[in-house]
Amino acid sequence: MNEPNFLLRSDLLAGGTTSDEIRQAVRSGRLRNITRGVYVDGGVDVDALTLHHARVLARRGRTTPDAVVSHVSAAVLHGLPLWNVDLSPVHISRDRSSGRRTPTLHVHKCAYQPEEVCVVSGLRTTTVAQTVVDLARTLPADSAVIAGDAALRAHPDIAPLLLDALASSGMRHGIAAARRIVAFLDGRSESPGESLSRLRIRSAGLPAPKLQYELRTPSGAFVARPDFLWDDEGVVGEFDGRSKYGSDEPGATAETVHREKLREDAIRALGFEVVRWTWADLFRFEAVHARLLRAAGRARRR
Repeated sequence: MNEPNFLLRSDLLAGGTTSDEIRQAVRSGRLRNITRGVYVDGGVDVDALTLHHARVLARRGRTTPDAVVSHVSAAVLHGLPLWNVDLSPVHISRDRSSGRRTPTLHVHKCAYQPEEVCVVSGLRTTTVAQTVVDLARTLPADSAVIAGDAALRAHPDIAPLLLDALASSGMRHGIAAARRIVAFLDGRSESPGESLSRLRIRSAGLPAPKLQYELRTPSGAFVARPDFLWDDEGVVGEFDGRSKYGSDEPGATAETVHREKLREDAIRALGFEVVRWTWADLFRFEAVHARLLRAAGRARRR
């Protein structure tokens, strides 16, 4: 997530800006007040993730010393992608309170060890590894895998820390699901669509493909690094998240389409069939499954 430059009212006042100057900047459109005490440049578009981020920052100085930003809110602070997740409540965890939930605040009764907490934007926050495990415990698999794959891609060193976080979570609610999800995560997935594709491939009962595997000619020349490769079946799979080579995409050019055609021709020249699917296909994957099976049959007949 590209984070806008958040401006906190407390910081503006501490830097010498007066309340009247802040109000004038908001009236003129130079600043935009997006939640209590948090501003952005007036020209910044505020999406749901940005708004949630601002609402988390607004709690700085308003939480008890033992409070930790956690779960979905920690994921937002760490810049992890969130898909199909309710961003209405801010999530914090406390050891000395019972859990409670309102439309804007979800308090989890959860204690963390010091090594499971870091500081982000001045707020005590669960570490990336602990956040991934908490998401895996509490979110549907689709959402948890998208965030977890991205975390491993950006922070490959957290792999052993994920196991530590699982172990320290004991018998917390959802821990069995978290163990399954963490075992499935793979930082080689380069987008949410690729993460969902892996889940759909597994659900379809297909063998696990190789990810981002470099294809080369017999002489060693690089040909392509496809998203998915079933080398025994002779099939390459590509997730086309934005119809990136279609003529209906703004900015697509004849040169782009031509380059992709040459790339696919080179892959086929190595003996592979190529199957593409789009975001919409992830929600009717039985059709992709059938195409993959047909492609494998054609490859065997070569």
